[in-house]
Amino acid sequence: MAYDLVIFDNDGVLVDSEPLSNRLLAEYLTELGYPTTIEDSYRDFMGTAAHRIHDVIAERHDGARLPEGFDERFHARVFAAFGAELTAVRGAEALLKELGRSSVPFCLASSAHHEWIRTALDVTGLRGWFPEERIFSAQDVGVGKPAPDLFLHAARTLGVDPARCLVLEDSVNGVLAARAAGMDVYGYTALTDPARLTAAGATGLIGDLAEAAALLDR
Repeated sequence: MAYDLVIFDNDGVLVDSEPLSNRLLAEYLTELGYPTTIEDSYRDFMGTAAHRIHDVIAERHDGARLPEGFDERFHARVFAAFGAELTAVRGAEALLKELGRSSVPFCLASSAHHEWIRTALDVTGLRGWFPEERIFSAQDVGVGKPAPDLFLHAARTLGVDPARCLVLEDSVNGVLAARAAGMDVYGYTALTDPARLTAAGATGLIGDLAEAAALLDR
């Protein structure tokens, strides 16, 4: 094993939440008078912390502010959809089992809020793989990806040199964050153009999580 720690992004890598959450976000922003397509949402918000939504709306609409309680109402819509539609990414549990058999340490580091992370893990049945001390959120450091702070916080907390960490990410912002933290990162190409992940600095690319186990042994 070439690494001392594998760091998983959550949305889009472990849980198939990106289509749901980006569809609902685009719909909600459009309702509020800020026309947004799901493609816009993927481009502007995938892999970022919640404050990025507020920042983009303000930047593009003359300082406009989203209504008070926006985050809570958006999360409520998403959690309702999670309960009805959310599944784990194909191959996620098999990969976690393989890492468990290999005694390879792993954790989760997501720009999402802690409540979002745990709700998604609970619904998909993946929560048991991640004890509390191995779940990290941008809330812990005050800034989301593409800043490296979250990944560095995870490595520091678990006592691992960033250079000995491998990140699995599906967003350009996540790849940028991992590279800025001095970590290797495999880009998962299910929803993101492989060329964009490569341009952001991805160490390698995977199209299916089944490929990841073999890559980890390099």
